[in-house]
Amino acid sequence: MNPEAYCIIGGLRHQKRQKIATTLVRLLAYLLAASCAVAQTGKLSAEKQTKIKSTISNFMAASKAPGISAAVVQDGEFVWSAGFGMADLENSVPATSQTLYRLGSISKPITATAAMELWERGKLDLDSPVQKYCPAFPQKPWPITTRELLGHLAGIRYYHVPELPYSESQSDPEVGNTRHFENGIEVGLKFFADDPLVAQPGTHFRYSTQGYTLIGCAIEGASGEKYADYVREHVLVPAEMLVTRPDDRFAIIPLRTRFYSKDKSGAVVNAEFLDSSYKVPGGGWLSSAPDMARFEVAILTDRLIKRATRDIMWTPQMPSDGLGRMVYGLGWQAGTTEGVRDVGHGGSQQGTSAMILIAPDARAGVVVLINSDAAGASELASQLLEIVLGLPPGNHKEITVDPKLYDGYVGRYDVSSVVVSIVREGDHLFEQINGQKNEIFPESVRDYFFKVFDSQITFVTDGNGRATELILHEGGTDVHANRTK
Repeated sequence: MNPEAYCIIGGLRHQKRQKIATTLVRLLAYLLAASCAVAQTGKLSAEKQTKIKSTISNFMAASKAPGISAAVVQDGEFVWSAGFGMADLENSVPATSQTLYRLGSISKPITATAAMELWERGKLDLDSPVQKYCPAFPQKPWPITTRELLGHLAGIRYYHVPELPYSESQSDPEVGNTRHFENGIEVGLKFFADDPLVAQPGTHFRYSTQGYTLIGCAIEGASGEKYADYVREHVLVPAEMLVTRPDDRFAIIPLRTRFYSKDKSGAVVNAEFLDSSYKVPGGGWLSSAPDMARFEVAILTDRLIKRATRDIMWTPQMPSDGLGRMVYGLGWQAGTTEGVRDVGHGGSQQGTSAMILIAPDARAGVVVLINSDAAGASELASQLLEIVLGLPPGNHKEITVDPKLYDGYVGRYDVSSVVVSIVREGDHLFEQINGQKNEIFPESVRDYFFKVFDSQITFVTDGNGRATELILHEGGTDVHANRTK
């Protein structure tokens, strides 16, 4: 029996015996089809394959990423996947297309799709108080709905410290959790259930992995099944995602990568320890590049939810204050890649950086999975999508502006607990996040770009030229940061 079949059996160990036989037959049928799909790389032109490989090679050299697996969807079909570098540096194991990586927050679109499928079948009311399905969550001063949770508008807190840099995680045991929980939903709720809300639901965007644990509880209550079992049966199996499973550190999981980071000198080191069993719905799944490409195909071809449901999921939600927010729907981020509309999600946690991007109108998409938290998968994914779509790379030309303009931009901007500082040094302007400072260059009086990586900033100003917010364009997604100082 091959490694993928072992993963399938391992993932089904908690299901009822009657379900196992039926599901295994379906999965083994999918296994044969999927094995052929991985081999069908001819549908992606040799020219695009060459450009993709060159782009990944250059990215790896610059970022020191140990291993990368990538996949491409074109014309609504999974057409290409490959691995680069090493999955295990100590034992010289190469990364392949089948290597399994932590998904981090890419777990959220999977959970959101399961919730929307339940809503579509009339089993989950997105606008009822979440306690209807998750009575273990205590009442708050205001009602909280699953729709608000999906859009990070429920007022549920995030971690007590920024998730990056991970070297600070020990100051918040929840970020660097080392305990393993068999019932991760039940225990995961206990981390935050009694904490006060950070805002009245619907009024403010606050990104929250914890909120997705609550969605997992709602899925269990609405479906009558364990969260992971329901997702497997209604999302993973229909999408032919054969190896995707919770990241169980005790399980023997063939083809799972090792996890890496960088120390202060920039040297590659083993990543901090993490047991993600307490946050699977928002950041605890494990998958491969081909499986995530199949997820994109299933979404594009309406195999998991109806087109109208998908449109609801991809429609950005707006908090009543409109401030400090990602352009975010229900489990998905929205943005553009060189003017082409896209949706997707990024993921970052100990030992991983991941990104999925879909250009719905072109029925195309890319997947990038990296076994290091010190590499930016979103930037690489955006570059690969440009190649797949045949777009010219972004060409940003620096212009000369009066440096006095910078005084209106200097300040502090917040989005979901992340602080972006804009500082001026003489005639130069810099962005600073988590102590890392990078110069930004004007291409218009309000639009600026980085030369060290493919990101841009737009300043939104009042009538006096003072910025009230900035919009960060990065990796195909847009983030609005509200000026607070």
